[in-house]
Amino acid sequence: MYTISILNSQGKEIETINLDETVFNDKLSSSPIYPVICAYRASQRKGLASTKTRGEVSGGGRKPWKQKGTGRARVGSTRSPLWRHGGVIFGPHPRDFSFPIPKKLKNLALRYALSSKVKDKKVIVIEALEFDNPKTKEFAMLLKGLNISRADKNVLLLMDKIHEGLKQVLSNLNFMTAMSVKDVNTYQVMAARKVLLTKEALKNLTNRLKG
Repeated sequence: MYTISILNSQGKEIETINLDETVFNDKLSSSPIYPVICAYRASQRKGLASTKTRGEVSGGGRKPWKQKGTGRARVGSTRSPLWRHGGVIFGPHPRDFSFPIPKKLKNLALRYALSSKVKDKKVIVIEALEFDNPKTKEFAMLLKGLNISRADKNVLLLMDKIHEGLKQVLSNLNFMTAMSVKDVNTYQVMAARKVLLTKEALKNLTNRLKG
């Protein structure tokens, strides 16, 4: 069973809790990680590459020369793919690269990702994140107390709801990425060097993955 410390805003431990074994478990299989991440990255592809066939290229309606008697090869259009300014044979067209993944497989992959971060001591749980009027300097001091710095390069902050004031603060800290616990996915957890979340967010994330 995994245990984790709950820290206050100064980075001091105030309590220790046991994590739910159905979500955080070192015996979980890593096999769903690859297909789930592939599906996520595929869904991010735009698929906007497009070419025109001979029928879509403008012009070329008139036959360049008569069919017989010229000694030249027969041609029906100046937009033949063999000609300059002609259409493209089997060229790319806009498409959707995404493919479905079962929800159970997604949840299993996310449970494994979170468990591996806990095992590597890369998960930090704070009692609460409450600011009346968030300031970048104040938030940076909070992160310093939690031993989080720009050197970590990619820190994932998980909360129940990201307030507008906090969004503005985080926009000044380019190594921080904020996500709602209901939207976070396996790719984002695996890509993060550290995961920071509130006690309430941990509870809601656990409830999400238990279902």
